[in-house]
Amino acid sequence: MDQSGGRGVAVVVEDDDLIREVIEVILQQAGFTVHLAATGAQGVALVKAHRPVVTTVDVSLPDIDGFEVVRRVRTFSETVVVMLTARVDEVDTLMGLESGADEYVTKPFRPRELRARIDALLRRSGHLVPATAEEPASGEDGDGGLEVDTARRTVRLGGEPVHLTRTEFVLLAALHEARGRPVPKGDLARLLWPDEHGYGGDVTDADRRTVEVHVANVRRKLGDSPTSPRFIHTVRGLGYRFENA
Repeated sequence: MDQSGGRGVAVVVEDDDLIREVIEVILQQAGFTVHLAATGAQGVALVKAHRPVVTTVDVSLPDIDGFEVVRRVRTFSETVVVMLTARVDEVDTLMGLESGADEYVTKPFRPRELRARIDALLRRSGHLVPATAEEPASGEDGDGGLEVDTARRTVRLGGEPVHLTRTEFVLLAALHEARGRPVPKGDLARLLWPDEHGYGGDVTDADRRTVEVHVANVRRKLGDSPTSPRFIHTVRGLGYRFENA
């Protein structure tokens, strides 16, 4: 059994010695007991062995890449995953988030930025526990509609559970709770990263693109077409609006 820090265990999967040490210090200062891996296979094994609260994963690793690490981790763990990479192409961001990562941070990063992003993820974290067949699904409309249960942090579509990452759930819940009102992308970004934007910080184009990628993932998991949506409608030049068709 781990003798964990006050906030539990963290795993760092990074092959660069210096960056690995920097992330270790950041997480230790944040109150975590940290376990380090220099390869993807080692990282997967550490997550399985120590059941961390948060895991950082570099994309470029000497054996399997970070995308594959996250895919494997997601078969058995709900750890908060932050991917770190020097790649800035949107396709890489999309691949990272689609593989199951909760956040995607580009290098070089500022220690305070990484800490703030991790803290924001942890504040909104919580396991999505699918409701059992015996439990009544409150609000299910019986005609294939979507149910978002914020109390249980569950999502059902046509009575079947939909498994979202923590970030995806937060965005869907925010749109759902707006009850048809358009929600700007900037507001969604501030919801995801309150430490950066809650006190007057500017929402960047990169933040808006990250929101777009997460929303695209939610749509994909709901089988929702962006061109002819049932649930999440794009409000051009602003953001998104939710309707339960």
